[in-house]
Amino acid sequence: MGVVCVFACPVPEGKSGQQVVDGLQKQVEMMGATKSGNFLVDCETYQSNPQNVTQTPQQCVVNILHNSEHPASCFSVTESGQILVSDLLFEDLMSKLTMAKAGRESFYSQRKGFKIESRGQRYEVGDFIIKIGSVSLASNFRGILIEVEYCPCVILNECWNMMKELLQSMVGNSAETPPPVLKHKPDTVYTPSDTILQYLDHFNNFRKAVSAPPPSR
Repeated sequence: MGVVCVFACPVPEGKSGQQVVDGLQKQVEMMGATKSGNFLVDCETYQSNPQNVTQTPQQCVVNILHNSEHPASCFSVTESGQILVSDLLFEDLMSKLTMAKAGRESFYSQRKGFKIESRGQRYEVGDFIIKIGSVSLASNFRGILIEVEYCPCVILNECWNMMKELLQSMVGNSAETPPPVLKHKPDTVYTPSDTILQYLDHFNNFRKAVSAPPPSR
């Protein structure tokens, strides 16, 4: 894989999310992009039950994410930003930790109403992969995320200007600078975990705005 940048695309007042998605799809198709299937990035959140944790009574939060680009991997991210990449068997472990035992509650519980995902159409054009995703939180539409990958490069600084030009044509000045997750590592080799951390950053922002009424779909 190459360098990936993920940005939120605003939904203008008076337009529905689907109208914006349709417009973005037409825009990338006019660039000569071809459809190459669908994609999905999802996230479920678990929290520890302090009464069953003796050494760290404070509540711990673990986010479990999947990316259809890496179907055999499971990404686990703590609140502090530590990330573990494992195979899908890790989910079996989480399932066991969320099961209550006789006389005791489970070690972890799933946060209700926190499941969030970005899904949509995947495009390829030249050396780029473009993904236009509709974000749903607890089945309610919350916004749009644009993912752009420049496949030949694994160092952000070496391809940012090229990516910036494409991204700004889609999300405007939001792409004036690299995503916050990547700003401190412009010269390091890009990894799939960096993509996951970008999505989680956006997902958390959508969750924080959950008290606001969702945009029309």
